[in-house]
Amino acid sequence: MPKLTKIYTRMGDEGQTRLSSGQTVPKDDARVVAYGTVDELNSIIGVVIASGADSRLVHELSLIQNELFHLGSDLSYAGEAGAVRPIPQIEARHVAQLERVIDDLNATVGPLENFILPGGALAAAQLHVARTVCRRAEREVLTLARQQPVGEYVLRYLNRLSDALFVMARFENQCKHVPEPLWDSTT
Repeated sequence: MPKLTKIYTRMGDEGQTRLSSGQTVPKDDARVVAYGTVDELNSIIGVVIASGADSRLVHELSLIQNELFHLGSDLSYAGEAGAVRPIPQIEARHVAQLERVIDDLNATVGPLENFILPGGALAAAQLHVARTVCRRAEREVLTLARQQPVGEYVLRYLNRLSDALFVMARFENQCKHVPEPLWDSTT
């Protein structure tokens, strides 16, 4: 576990930051942008939990928050540095667990019969925000992966996570007895 004795380093004053591998890069480096968006996603999930989401979702989202730290750790190492020093990473088991959650929740909410709009209960609306930030993180990691190696399961995890967040939003609306806002294609 890292021990932070000092919060500020003053490196950011010049627009630089240090990756976990020790390499200094600009704060707008593709790797920093990607793990920064994962951090933003994790914060939004914290808001979902704090807003009173259903207890089943709170349990799953708490696990996901921890996994997002694994993912951020994975992304914070450039190149092969992670192979030299063991770091928490996203693995196939994390992707499989998200698929189980999606399947279980989807069995409860039933098939999607129309496009839905983001909204409904407060936590459901925030889950939709989390979903869109997750999709952005996925795009940013894809951009990074075209330039530098990323963990084998990072993109798959983010892809499944956005699907899970969508189904969670539907589940939250159902638990709170709030109708899903439907897209009206005729207006």
